Amino acid sequence: MASSSSISMCAFHSTCTPKVPNCSKEFMDGHSSLYLRQPLHSKLMPLSTDLKHSRFFINKKPLQWEQTAKLHQRNRILPHALDIENAPFSVGNKFQLDDIIEAQQFDRETLSAIIEVAREMEKVQKNSPGSQILKGYLMATLFYEPSTRTRLSFESAMKRLGGEVLTTENAREFSSAAKGETLEDTIRTVEGYSDIIVMRHFESGAARRAAVTADIPIINAGDGPGQHPTQALLDVYTIEREIGKLDGIKVGLVGDLANGRTVRSLAYLLAKYQDVKIYFVCPDVVKMKDDIKDYLASKGVEWEESTDLMEVASKCDVVYQTRIQRERFGERIDLYEEARGKYIVDQNVLDVMQKHAVVMHPLPRLDEITVDVDLDPRAAYFRQAKNGLYIRMALLKLLLVGW
Repeated sequence: MASSSSISMCAFHSTCTPKVPNCSKEFMDGHSSLYLRQPLHSKLMPLSTDLKHSRFFINKKPLQWEQTAKLHQRNRILPHALDIENAPFSVGNKFQLDDIIEAQQFDRETLSAIIEVAREMEKVQKNSPGSQILKGYLMATLFYEPSTRTRLSFESAMKRLGGEVLTTENAREFSSAAKGETLEDTIRTVEGYSDIIVMRHFESGAARRAAVTADIPIINAGDGPGQHPTQALLDVYTIEREIGKLDGIKVGLVGDLANGRTVRSLAYLLAKYQDVKIYFVCPDVVKMKDDIKDYLASKGVEWEESTDLMEVASKCDVVYQTRIQRERFGERIDLYEEARGKYIVDQNVLDVMQKHAVVMHPLPRLDEITVDVDLDPRAAYFRQAKNGLYIRMALLKLLLVGW
C-alpha cells in the first residue's frame, strides 16, 4: 500500500475475540509443539500446533524467534499477543508476559490495564507502603548504546519502588563485550546477579536473543533500528493523558522513520485502536519501511505519506517529531545531510495546529524542534519524558510481582 500524497483505507478492525479462561497471552511456535504458560502453580502443557482445532486462536502469524529449542530446555516462552476477553488483570495474578521485547506483544485490554497501573504509580509517595513493593529485588541495566532518559527513568523507577540497581552505562566499550564476549554469555552472567535485566543494544533482534537465553525477565530498552516498546507504551500513555482518547485520533510521524525504533513501535500500538489515521512525513532517504505499512494495512489502519508538514500538522491531534539519526548512516554522511533539517517544528507549525493538539518527541532533539516551541502548552515532550517513569514503574512491578 503506497502513495505519494493521499491514500484512504478503512481503519476499523474487529474486536471480537474468543473467551479464554485465566490463561497467559504468549505462545511460542517451537519445533514440534506449542507451549502455553500456566499459572505459577501449574506446569507447562504441550499443545497441538494445529490451532484450527484448538480452543485458542492466534490472530497473527507467529514470530520466528531465534534458538527456539532452548525455550523448551528452560521451560519458559517468549511473549506473543493473543487477544483475550476478560483477561485476568485482578490483583495477585501473574503478569501475562515474561519479557517486554516488542510492541506486538500487547493487546488492547492489556494496554488499558498497564495504563491504569501507571496511573497508580503516579500516586506512590516516598516512604509509603507502595514505595517498598520491590524491596529486595535487583535490576541490572545493560546498555550498549548511549542513553539518558531511558536508563535513568528505569533506574529511578526501580528505586522509587524500593528496589536496587546494578548498572553499566556503556557496555559496548566498558564490559567484557569489548573483549569479545558474546551477548548470550553476558546475559547468563548478569542474570546471576539480578532479578530483571533492562537492555539496550545496537543490533536489531538482540533483545530476543537475550530473552531466549535468560531465565529472568528481559526488557528491551531499544535494539538498534528495531523496536523500543517501553517508549511506545509511554507514548500511548501520554497521548491518552493529553488528548483524552486513543480511538479516532490522527497522528503525524515526522523525521527519521526508517531508523527510528520509537515510531515503529508506536505504529504497532496505534494499530490496536479504532479509526486511527497515521501520516508519514519524512525525507525520501528515511521513509517508513514496508513492514510497518504492510502491518497497518493488515489491521485496517489508514495511513498516508506526505511531504507537506504544515498540511499534516493542521489535521493531526499529535505531531510526533523525531531527529535524523546520524549514527545510523555509517559513512554515508551525504545522505544524513540530505535528510537533516528538512522538516522542523517551529512557531509556523504551531500556528496551524489545532488548539487541543500536542507536539511529542522521544528526545534527544537537535534542531528539529525550535526552542521557542517549548513555551507553548502544546509542547508535550518533557511531560512525555516524565511519563516514562510511571510506565516503567508499572512494568517493573508487573514483571516482578504481578498485578
